[in-house]
Amino acid sequence: MITVSTSNEAYHHGSLREALVAAGMAALEGREGKDVSLRELARTVGVSPTAVYRHFPDKKALADALATEGLKMLYDAQKAASDAAGDGPGAFAATGRAYVRFALAHPALFRFMFTLGDPILNRPENDQAQALLAANTLKITGDKEKAERLALQAWAIAHGIAMLMLDGRIPADDALIDRLIDQKSLFPSENC
Repeated sequence: MITVSTSNEAYHHGSLREALVAAGMAALEGREGKDVSLRELARTVGVSPTAVYRHFPDKKALADALATEGLKMLYDAQKAASDAAGDGPGAFAATGRAYVRFALAHPALFRFMFTLGDPILNRPENDQAQALLAANTLKITGDKEKAERLALQAWAIAHGIAMLMLDGRIPADDALIDRLIDQKSLFPSENC
């Protein structure tokens, strides 16, 4: 995860883009997903607005960079959960629980990532996450078509739970996450 310093030395020569992304991530979380302006980022990092436009010609370019960083963070959380759980249905369920917990830990970023104009499935940064899910489901089902269907269904379940919790419709509770996304409910039979 990128961090930004609050001192006058917010970035080192050659890392302005990273400092701007970090400042954008901080602004996004601090405003609960409200608009992040390029000029405000320039002030935060301590550079002229012209310097910002060299890296981000417009707000869409900044939005893409923030979404990319968010997708990387989400993938890292899911990969760590999958690795800790080992192979099989346990790893698959762990990625779903990590997804919901990421949404709860980063609500503004999570909402932002899923409200961009480009569908998230079409973003190249999502390829790693899709590959992780595909590998886990293929190991379980042994069938590519079933694996793709199961991965999409599991994503819909995890995303739905995350949104219900973020919107306060159900309690944002770790034990509830564990009960709703467990390998027994995802895989009631060995036949998937």
